[in-house]
Amino acid sequence: MRILMMTNTYFPMVGGLEQSVHSFSEEFKKLGHEVLIVTPAFAGAPTEEPGVLRIPAIQKFSGTVFSVNLPVSGLLTRLMKDFQPDIVHSHCPFFMGDFALRLSRQHAIPLAFTYHTMFEQYVHDWPVHNEGVKRFMVKLASGYANLVDQVIVPSESVKSILLKRGVQTPMEVIPTGVDAQRFAKGDGKTFREQNQIPLDALVVGHAGRLSPEKNLEFLTNCLVELLKKDPRVHALIVGLGPSEKMIKETFRLAGLEKRLHLTGVLHYQHLVDAYFAMDVFAFASLSETQGIVLIEAMAAGLPVVALDAPGAREVVEDYHNGRLLKEMDEKSFVTALGWALARTRAELQTIKQIIRMTVQKYPINLVAQHMLGIYEKIRTRKSISLGKKNSSRYLLQWRLKAEWDIYSNYIKSVVTSVFAGNFQSTEPAKIKDLTEQVPKECEKKVICKNEDK
Repeated sequence: MRILMMTNTYFPMVGGLEQSVHSFSEEFKKLGHEVLIVTPAFAGAPTEEPGVLRIPAIQKFSGTVFSVNLPVSGLLTRLMKDFQPDIVHSHCPFFMGDFALRLSRQHAIPLAFTYHTMFEQYVHDWPVHNEGVKRFMVKLASGYANLVDQVIVPSESVKSILLKRGVQTPMEVIPTGVDAQRFAKGDGKTFREQNQIPLDALVVGHAGRLSPEKNLEFLTNCLVELLKKDPRVHALIVGLGPSEKMIKETFRLAGLEKRLHLTGVLHYQHLVDAYFAMDVFAFASLSETQGIVLIEAMAAGLPVVALDAPGAREVVEDYHNGRLLKEMDEKSFVTALGWALARTRAELQTIKQIIRMTVQKYPINLVAQHMLGIYEKIRTRKSISLGKKNSSRYLLQWRLKAEWDIYSNYIKSVVTSVFAGNFQSTEPAKIKDLTEQVPKECEKKVICKNEDK
């Protein structure tokens, strides 16, 4: 099978989405399939990337982390002709996601979409960030999900959220798996020596992008309070991002900067060794669709302390493989970290047995095979006759339909975000009229014009 992956972000950016695209792609290749990843050009990207096509883009659009792809229809037309994908898999609901929808419709190829991100939690990256922008992102992403052939969600929690938001496209829960063997062996002792962490210290660790949506201010305050209570405790944080300055300053003001260890982004065995240098993994994010780092940490044998939120609640069992806290309370979180660090050797062995059972639910080879099975189902469900595939009129109709659907989704999202906050609870019908009446009339005109051709 030839699989075309389209994503707004990819390595060298590091996050759950990028890791998911990479992990699935590598596993598909091992199973004998062809994969091409199409993504915007990004500063610092490798010059040679087999299986990756970088397209021209505006770097860090409007001060965000996104690179916005420029119009390159000729390049993508050649791509479709040369690669001839059997499936298009979109990983974002805008920018490259729009391109994916156009290509899917224009070439009569099934389109899958993974809902990786709760986009409304990331509006702090945009020049304007308020409740209206959040509503816009929610409506835009859920509207896009209703335009594809199959939605993939990383957890049951996300599936429930999307159902409440009106997503009607078939959804399948497929988490990103991990290679458990890769995380099974590490050298925590050497890692501690290299990073000036005492061998007898109790280390609370964290890994991920250091940015506000990860709830790092809360986590940092909890770590500071724990370090104040117990002089044996050190904090080890792996990653980069805009919140790094806040973390350093908070520890400095508390006089604890010498017990804070920031490593930057780590890859491969260096990351595994960092996990093995930790005694417990702390995670406070409320914005995840799936906490891949939680599974990685558990694969390294670490108990996890996390807040009860999508992405964490599917992985962490309270008092079994860690602690899962119902409320975002600093005192409770600090107490939970202390509980994990105070376990006896025998208690830790029991916890690690449960952890191993948890990790066994997420083998990358099995979840990749599950994804391939879904691809085959989509292709069967969206079987199109050869005659129609070769019909320029048929494909033009669907290309025009794609353009209209993209345009209509943006208009509906804008109207909802602007007017929803102004209407009283008795006014939802007015919002519906605004977002549906005009698009329907315009769509009739598009179809009539196309039929005239």
